[in-house]
Amino acid sequence: MSYYGIDYAYLRGFRGIKAGFGSPLEKGALWEGVVKMQRTLLFVFSLLVCSMGVPEASAQKIYHIGAAVANDQFVPAIEGFKKRMAELGYVEGKNVKYGILNAHGDLEKMRSIATVLAQEKPDLIVTSSTTATAPVAKASAGTNIPVVFLSAGNPLAFVKSYASSGNNLTGISTASIDLTPKRMELLKELAPGIKKLISLNNPNGENYRENLKATRDAAKKLGLKLVEIDVTSVDETIQWAKEHLKRKLGEGVFYPPDAVILNAIPKILPYMVREKLPSVSLNIARVKEGALAGYGPDYFALGQQGAVLVDKILKGARPSDLPIEQPLKLHLVINLKTAKAIGLKIPKQILLRADELIE
Repeated sequence: MSYYGIDYAYLRGFRGIKAGFGSPLEKGALWEGVVKMQRTLLFVFSLLVCSMGVPEASAQKIYHIGAAVANDQFVPAIEGFKKRMAELGYVEGKNVKYGILNAHGDLEKMRSIATVLAQEKPDLIVTSSTTATAPVAKASAGTNIPVVFLSAGNPLAFVKSYASSGNNLTGISTASIDLTPKRMELLKELAPGIKKLISLNNPNGENYRENLKATRDAAKKLGLKLVEIDVTSVDETIQWAKEHLKRKLGEGVFYPPDAVILNAIPKILPYMVREKLPSVSLNIARVKEGALAGYGPDYFALGQQGAVLVDKILKGARPSDLPIEQPLKLHLVINLKTAKAIGLKIPKQILLRADELIE
């Protein structure tokens, strides 16, 4: 091993020298010279350590960052986060290590993940979704572990205000509740004949009351009747769709950005297409899977945005000093294949507004 040009294997080798020549005096003189050289080199090395700090191999701190996601739809936020972190100089395996845990829509598992992360005491925790952030906020309370949420539909569930969290959290709002009226207006634009909407809700969801109120208020404003359906698990949602999702129940489907429901949507989209039922999702990834349209932030981009906040915290900023941010951009995506399958012709003005068309 060598530090600053000094080979310690070489120094240790001096201790094994056996004087096999000359007189005892010569042998003693030789050994005394070796010892003096060894002491001199060790003294020089000590000065180098004092003046230059610890060896390069241990000089760079390795940050340990835990990550919690509610289900697969939020994984792109973590991918965007890691990409931007690398661009900011945090190289995985060199000066940062990640531990990523996915609850796959299981709320009980999500609570367990939050507890484990808090007990591990990483340098920082990132989360994606309100469903993931709420239990992490609770588990990390009083620990001083910084928590940055890469996406949260209702940050006020765990922070004091958008100006300052008042605790160990900061992050980015997806504005999902605020966007509820816009998504419903878009659905009405895409399918003007809609008079009755099937509204899926999860009574156990973190934002259940807020999402339900926003949905009801938006429907009332547009003169739409809601057929409210409660589901509490992915399997229950799929089973309900198989047995009851029919056009006679309503002319469209509206659902909140709830982890359980969003996890089930890819499985029930074929039934929605079969019954010619349009839907508009907050998560644009659902559009690529078959939803008619999506309007909201891109989770990959949210992750990149969140990395900048994390960088500031790792460099000394306190989470409570960093205001809660809004998405830098909202995206409108239209699936033309789904539109054709359910017999809708998309108005030209909407096509011109779209950021992406899936054909």
